[in-house]
Amino acid sequence: EPEAAAQELPAESAGRPVALITGGTSSLGMAVAGELARRGWSIFFQHSASPTEAHAAETAIGRAADAAGADIQIASLQADLAVSADREQLVEGVLETFGRVDMLVNVAAGTANCGQDLLELSETAYQSVMDSVLASTLFLTQRVASEMVRLVEAGMIESPKIVTVNSIYAYTTSVDEAATSIAQSALAMLTRLFADRLGEYGIGVYEVRAGILAAGPADSAYAKYDSLIAQGLTPIRRWGRPGDVARAIAAIAEDLLGFSTGQVIDVDGGFHLRRL
Repeated sequence: EPEAAAQELPAESAGRPVALITGGTSSLGMAVAGELARRGWSIFFQHSASPTEAHAAETAIGRAADAAGADIQIASLQADLAVSADREQLVEGVLETFGRVDMLVNVAAGTANCGQDLLELSETAYQSVMDSVLASTLFLTQRVASEMVRLVEAGMIESPKIVTVNSIYAYTTSVDEAATSIAQSALAMLTRLFADRLGEYGIGVYEVRAGILAAGPADSAYAKYDSLIAQGLTPIRRWGRPGDVARAIAAIAEDLLGFSTGQVIDVDGGFHLRRL
């Protein structure tokens, strides 16, 4: 059963904006949390890791905030985003801990992989990806958006934001990742739909579409993509880094895209140019 690391807030940090981040113990989730923490955002992150790993992530995020002199609070919750009751506990957890949620960052949505060839894709594997990528993102976003509307109408928050981290699988075919491609192409429409529905409340909705992010040499695909990048697969000839994605999300958090919504922000070294 999920357990929240809740805490009583000191008065000086009670008015800080709060970001709810999924996939908070992943390298990308920690980069996003650290970047926002440095900028004065309190963090509530979801994870599916061990308590030890979650504590390590909280410590790393806290150090990032301390280094920037940011007086923020951090809490976390272990939850399975594919389970309705866990999603409900996640939303209740952030509200009970902080009393508000100013930003939702769906990091976990962009990290699932299936690894089955299209002609061998099983219904079980397909449904698992749909649940973990698409359904969980849809219904968590729906739930958080409803709370944001309530908080906006009560005058408790202004200009909240929803960001979904997607990937180039949203438009790039990969027969070994068919289920992922299908789910992530649907995520792109999900962003547009929520942007349409929530605009009247001043809630900005964005998709940050990540490219090929850095992997270690032990990764089975490392050599393949390292060579392709060196040969010019992307105009910017280097691996993407979690920090590249995190800084794009920070720009949204800082209201630098306040007159944009439903926007796709490509963080892919130029892969989206579809160069010949």
